[in-house]
Amino acid sequence: MLTRKQIQLLEFIQKRVARDGVPPSFDEMKIALDLRSKSGIHRLVTALEERGFIRRLPHRARALEIIRLPDALARGEEGTGEGAGGFQPRVISNDRPAPPPRPRGAMPIVDSPAVELPVMGRIAAGVPIEAISEISHHIAVPGSMLSGRDHHYALEVRGDSMIEAGINDGDVVVIREQDTADNGDIVVALIEGAEATLKRYRRRGGMIALEAANPAYGTKVLSEDKIRIQGRLVGLIRSY
Repeated sequence: MLTRKQIQLLEFIQKRVARDGVPPSFDEMKIALDLRSKSGIHRLVTALEERGFIRRLPHRARALEIIRLPDALARGEEGTGEGAGGFQPRVISNDRPAPPPRPRGAMPIVDSPAVELPVMGRIAAGVPIEAISEISHHIAVPGSMLSGRDHHYALEVRGDSMIEAGINDGDVVVIREQDTADNGDIVVALIEGAEATLKRYRRRGGMIALEAANPAYGTKVLSEDKIRIQGRLVGLIRSY
C-alpha cells in the first residue's frame, strides 16, 4: 500500500520521464508535491525504492528508474497525483448487513481510509534519547488523523512523562511535520541537534519550556537556539 504522497511522486516522475526522457530533480519534486524541504522527497524516494517501484542508479545524475507502477497508475486512472484534488480510494460496495446499534454513550466509530506512514523510530516521553532519522517500518493510520497535503510520520513512545496527557509507554504517536508550534502544543523537539523528546511546548520570553505531563519529571527550559521543532502531535494509536 502506498501513501497519497508516494503515489503523487511516482506519477510525477512517470510523467516527466515520458515527457523529457529524464526524471525530475529533487527540487522539482519538492515544488510539485508542495513540500517544504528536500528531506521529505528523500524519504518518499526511499520508501518507493524499498517497495520495489523505483530504483536508484549509482554514479548518475537524476538516476531514478521506474520498475513498476501500482494498479491505479498502470490503468491510467485519474486523480492520483499531480494536479488532482487529492487521493480518493475506490469504494466497493457489498451486501453486508447493517451493524447493530451501539450502546448509548459509546464512543463513535470513525470509518476512514487507512494511510501508511513511516515509523521513524522511537521518541522519548521521559529522558531525551538520540535524534530520530531512520525509517524502521510502516504503519497504517486512519486518514482522518491527517491534515491536507502536509507530511506526517509516526514514532513509538518510550517512557511515561506524558501519561497525564493520555500518552503511554508503547503508544504510537502520529506527528505532522512542521518547524513551529503554539503554546500548549505537544511537539517533537530536537535538543541541541542530538536528542529528541516528546513534550508540551511553552514559550517564555526568549526561552522555550518543554513540559512533561507527569509530576515525576521536571520542566526543561532552554534558549530558543538550542531547540528545533520537528513536528506536532495530531494523533495516537494504542495496541491492547
